Amino acid sequence: MADLMQSIQDMLKEETWTRATISNYTQNNLKELADLVEKAKSEGIIKEVHEVCQEHLSHSKDSIIALYICGILDLQNGSLDNSALVTLVDIFQKNHKENIVNYLCESILADDENNKFALRTLAESYETENDSKVWDLYEKIVRIDFEEADIAKKLAEHYEASGAEDNAISYYKKAILRYINANNYNACKEVWSKLVQLMPEEFDFFQNLRRKISKQIGELKTPALMQELYNYYKDNKKWDTAIIILKQNLEIDPKDTWARKEITDCFRGKYAAHSHLEDYIRSSNLSASYRNVFEAISDFEKHIAFDKGGFVFHRNWGVGIIKSLDNDTLTINFGKAAGIHEIKLSMAVTALKPLAKDHIWVLKALNYVKEGDKKVPLADKIKKDKEWTLKTIIKSYDNNCDLKTIKNELVRTVTEKDGKTKKEYGILTSGEWTSWNAAAKKILETNPVFGVNPNDINMYTVREGNITPVEKLANEFKAQKQFFARADIFMKFFNDEEMDRTNDNFAEMYAYFTSFLKNISKITEQVIASYLIVRQVSTQDSRFLYPVRETFAEIYNHIEDPRELFKELKDSKNTHLKADFLECIKMLPDWNVQYIRLFPTVLDMKLINELINAGFTADVQKLAKTSFEAYKDYRETVLFFFEKCQGYDWFRLADISYEKQLITLINIIELTFREINNHVNTTENKKINKKATELLFESDTIFEYMFSKDEDTVKKMYTLIDDIADMDPSYKSTARNKILEKYPDFKFRVSEEKLTQPKGMIVTSKKLAEKKAEIDDIKNVQLEKNKVELADAKAKGDLKENAEYQAAKETKHQLELRLSKLQEELNRAVIFDPTTSTTAIVSFATEVTLHNNIENKDEVYTILGPWESDPENNIISYMSPFGNAILDKKVGDTAKFVINEHNYDFTIKAINKAKNF
Repeated sequence: MADLMQSIQDMLKEETWTRATISNYTQNNLKELADLVEKAKSEGIIKEVHEVCQEHLSHSKDSIIALYICGILDLQNGSLDNSALVTLVDIFQKNHKENIVNYLCESILADDENNKFALRTLAESYETENDSKVWDLYEKIVRIDFEEADIAKKLAEHYEASGAEDNAISYYKKAILRYINANNYNACKEVWSKLVQLMPEEFDFFQNLRRKISKQIGELKTPALMQELYNYYKDNKKWDTAIIILKQNLEIDPKDTWARKEITDCFRGKYAAHSHLEDYIRSSNLSASYRNVFEAISDFEKHIAFDKGGFVFHRNWGVGIIKSLDNDTLTINFGKAAGIHEIKLSMAVTALKPLAKDHIWVLKALNYVKEGDKKVPLADKIKKDKEWTLKTIIKSYDNNCDLKTIKNELVRTVTEKDGKTKKEYGILTSGEWTSWNAAAKKILETNPVFGVNPNDINMYTVREGNITPVEKLANEFKAQKQFFARADIFMKFFNDEEMDRTNDNFAEMYAYFTSFLKNISKITEQVIASYLIVRQVSTQDSRFLYPVRETFAEIYNHIEDPRELFKELKDSKNTHLKADFLECIKMLPDWNVQYIRLFPTVLDMKLINELINAGFTADVQKLAKTSFEAYKDYRETVLFFFEKCQGYDWFRLADISYEKQLITLINIIELTFREINNHVNTTENKKINKKATELLFESDTIFEYMFSKDEDTVKKMYTLIDDIADMDPSYKSTARNKILEKYPDFKFRVSEEKLTQPKGMIVTSKKLAEKKAEIDDIKNVQLEKNKVELADAKAKGDLKENAEYQAAKETKHQLELRLSKLQEELNRAVIFDPTTSTTAIVSFATEVTLHNNIENKDEVYTILGPWESDPENNIISYMSPFGNAILDKKVGDTAKFVINEHNYDFTIKAINKAKNF
């Protein structure tokens, strides 16, 4: 180590004393210096070597050796300061040592492939030497420098000359977007002309450019550019687009006489076949300069829409077709329902809405679509061709339509006058709409013909021409106003390997997030999310700068409440911001403290595992114990530990008895009921209450514990449950049933004997369990098996003659009927509460001895519910005609009744509690 340091110091001294001329340096000299750097790295003295060379440069600023060693070490350490290498290259350039300049640049790029200085310097050298490798370097420069426009234009011209039109268009697009950002109108105009020549059909792209130019450079610059595009559409008789361009130009300068003349010519071209064209041009004063141009256009368009063969809509009469136009009177056929009406043109302008022939309302009125000479039923067309349907409906709504409107056109649910009855009208049923809608959403998302309104992400448009997936996503990003929805779109872009990240649209989106990180004054969820996104992008793709000066620790220290901020982070299909945030916290020196602090909010087992694996078991146990002791502040944490951690040794050793855990859950139920009644955090408390109740009762957790202990424990736990006034009575009833099964003589606190039967259908807990099991079997076993049988039978074809298919369908029908009946009964079922059992009257769960007065003999019946009924064994439902006739009778009462023309006459002889029910 000492030898190497001495050698470097000697070289620096020799260089100082000999004043070696630059002409003496060769590539071999630099290779020797490179070897020295590698030796310094292997011996671990990089810092010392760098300090020596840095000190030397303080008084010998042109030292080749010191500049090279400092520059290479700075580069390899990831320093943003490459001034030493810039100075070194400049020295060799001034002395015309091009071979060494090239070698230095290649060396720099070997360590940092995206070093802009080296790329540009090497490109200049290749260009001077007319070396074709320059184009690869130019492409790389354009990819990493999103402000470089001249080289992008140069690449476009190169590809255009070589016949690679797609590449040329791609680079012209990059160039013009960058010229706009740089406010370079002249260069922008030049590239615009090129793009008009190469891709005039991409009207939406030019519209996007027009908006950018208007915002960045000024709207007065756009008419001349749009006029150039207009010429193409006029020459090709694409009147609608040509008229749009002229209207936009007139909005900027309403007195533009050229645009006014041109729009009149376009109207003549578009409506050449109209019988009253010249009359309407004249009457609207369209070509007269003294009238407001937009009033004239509006007047003309209102009148020109009405002509023989055209379609109109009236709010009461519906869709009609114009049969004739005589002078100023329209004769319109509105079909069978509304008939034929005559209406003055002056009234039609305000009372009728003109419709295009392909308007969805017209097609629905006709109920067919013409395809050549064929008339295809509209329903068939809509069901089979979703893309056509979407285009048709969106265009029918002025090319601005949401999914709700599309659904209303295809499926209509009308509420009748009684306010309850709902009927479906339309082409698709609600069920058909569900699958149709899923496929339609996919088309809207992926098909480049469809876009979104720049001002409303929910509104869809149909484009004049296809755009790239990159531009489609970028437009969605601009239309989306919600921060986290934008984050999702951006990360969808970033994570898709087929997307071009070098596209300027991506850079613009990236800049949106970096803007949150400049001059940070307050740490919000948007700032943290932006930090996480920028960190991920810059880490995975070195072309993107990391503009954050502060470390994560500095940012985190300024967060007012990390728990609240964590809640505010919104994850999506393409983002995982919460997990990224927690991963960054792991970089903090006190990450374990922060994880403990955050856990009651995060509630993720990964945090527990991280802490346990890192040796912080005692801290986790302390948190668990604190949660159960201070359960009012840690309700959800208690539920998490109880549900997720029972099987872990660290939790079992945390000194929290199982009984304490159960009692804490009961206390949480009582606490949440109290706060719900006081309207405190009602939604959250209901969720916690439901979860705690499920944990205790759904899997018999509390009963398993109670009955594993003595009767005193049973009494204590039941008392805690019974004391909760708002507890669902069915849970208390279940508890009493189970207690009586084990302790038949158990004494409950009952104030008075209840003589009335509860509402609903009374059932035993045993039968309820059986019925629930049957429902589960039908849902998850029998219907699933039937689904497979249906699919297999359907695959054999010819469904009308397919016996297996018909049998499977019938089985499905029967299973669904049975399931429906069981569900309906289950909804009415009320578990019998044994503590309400009484022998004072004939009631549920009583054994009744009746004396048959007709046959002079005794008969014994057990009174239960419909589910338990078994007449052959004298078990009678209290809801049956027989059971109902003797219900509520006392000992000594008589009961005379007729069932199915059979006379009965009984005297109630004895009433006892039923056994084994």
